[in-house]
Amino acid sequence: MPYYQNYNPLGNVFLSTVFAALPIVVLLYLLAIHPWTDKYGHKHRGIFAPYAAISAAVVGILVSVLMMRMPVPTAISAFVMGAFNGLLPIGWIVFSAIFLYTMTLVTGKFEIVKNTVAGITPDRRLQALLVAFSFGAFMEGAAGFGTPVAVAGAMMVGLGFRPLQAAVICLIANTAPVAWGAIGTPIIMLGKVSGIPEHLITMMAGRQLPFFSIIVPFWLVATLVFMDKGKWKDIWEVWPATLVCGASFALTQLLMSQAGNVMLVDIMSGIVSMIITALFLKVWQPKHIVFSEDEFTNPEAAAASAVAVKKMQGPKYTTGEIIQAWLPWVLLAAAVFLWGMDFWKSFLNSISAPKLAMPFLHGVVFRTPPVVHGTKPELEGAIYVFNWLSAAGTGIMIAALISGFFVLRLTPAQWSEAFRRTVTRMKVPITVITTVVGLGFTTRYAGTDAILGLAFTRTGAAYPFFASMLGWLGVFLTGSDTSSNAMFGSLQRITAEQLGLNPVLIVTANSTGGVMGKMIDAQSIVVSTVACYENHEEGMQAVGPIFRNVVWHSLALAILLSTLVWLQAYVFTGMQVPFTP
Repeated sequence: MPYYQNYNPLGNVFLSTVFAALPIVVLLYLLAIHPWTDKYGHKHRGIFAPYAAISAAVVGILVSVLMMRMPVPTAISAFVMGAFNGLLPIGWIVFSAIFLYTMTLVTGKFEIVKNTVAGITPDRRLQALLVAFSFGAFMEGAAGFGTPVAVAGAMMVGLGFRPLQAAVICLIANTAPVAWGAIGTPIIMLGKVSGIPEHLITMMAGRQLPFFSIIVPFWLVATLVFMDKGKWKDIWEVWPATLVCGASFALTQLLMSQAGNVMLVDIMSGIVSMIITALFLKVWQPKHIVFSEDEFTNPEAAAASAVAVKKMQGPKYTTGEIIQAWLPWVLLAAAVFLWGMDFWKSFLNSISAPKLAMPFLHGVVFRTPPVVHGTKPELEGAIYVFNWLSAAGTGIMIAALISGFFVLRLTPAQWSEAFRRTVTRMKVPITVITTVVGLGFTTRYAGTDAILGLAFTRTGAAYPFFASMLGWLGVFLTGSDTSSNAMFGSLQRITAEQLGLNPVLIVTANSTGGVMGKMIDAQSIVVSTVACYENHEEGMQAVGPIFRNVVWHSLALAILLSTLVWLQAYVFTGMQVPFTP
């Protein structure tokens, strides 16, 4: 029985929109607001993340069935397909990355990594730039789908950052690079669904995001300093390095994008930023080295940290020891780069990529105008591809196994310890990830996501501003810039043409606005807790505090990006990329 999406099921646009938003409201309330008291009498906000995710998923299915009139088997099948995608590729990426990280911990090699990073700069503000922003951008460009937050978050905790702090910083850092993540997948998808050539979209994105590639490093440092209870002077103390880090990234991003390159923008930008910043720090260091978070408020801590700096820089390692410690991370970076290349993906998929047409879902759901072009409904396919070989997580796991056998040379006891700790750490977060992604797929196939999106299209001349906010909402809903572009790319072009706006500008805004929503989607936040919290229960309890910490950053950056898009539409029109259908 076919299911045609109805974008005003209650006959009242306002009521339909309110009920479509209900699962999101429930998730946000339970994660960040709901009060509760623990057994010790301490008051908290935000319940245990698995309960919040499951509750929101139940509400999402009920809304789909009762309001949208979606058949029950179809709604359940949509949720199951999302859960499968939560396991592969997302959960598999995080599991593999944390397994490799844990192996370096149990062998003691991460201490060498930590000390060599401190050798570049012992200052925690600059370490955050190198690891969270530059290295994280490289990982985003190579793999995406949670990899940069998982890897950079684990490294930052190993460097001595508090788990909450590391999670917040990595989430903020993972913004400007996201549009070109996973070898340009979001923009490639946007080009397919909108019918606009991908090189034009990447050029337009390159006239928006480089501004934020300069802003975000300063934003990141400021967030870190204020979380440490520092002052403005502590932010400006490192402005030369912050500017070098952001400007080198932004310039590379601009040049690569204007050349029409889609796949290598982030990878090259991240590499250039890491190299230029590291070289700059060889000749420049701030007068006041901040090693400990206590230094801003405790003079005694500053004196103690000076001794700690010398200790961290003191150990002298042989070249062989440094190579052995860093080689697992080099292998990880090489693996995600290789697994991101189209030719390698195609080869691995040709070997093994079984497909499952989801029962009661595939061939059943139709999207209808105005979400699709023309006047005829379009079939929404539902085939789950079990591409376990070509999944980035498999590349990371292979890098981990090679590292364990041939580089780190783990003993049987160390293998057992690394695996046990990883499984213990991942079992609850995997539940949350699969549930949240399942909810995202339910809203997508039911059409409630489109109801929310259509609410933005009724803003008339203000639409260029809200076009990017629609992308922001899409990423928040789905956890993926790629998925947001798949949902709203066609709608963005249709609305732009109806309003007489440049479709390239408006369609691109969906992706560039979406990157600012990456830090607040539940999937990314859960990945950050997995990476940063050794105790999974403590990590799940931290979901609410992390969300409350990043939501205002996300909203502020989204508003700035939306304002830029509006100015490009009406004031700085020369910044637009011309388009002739």
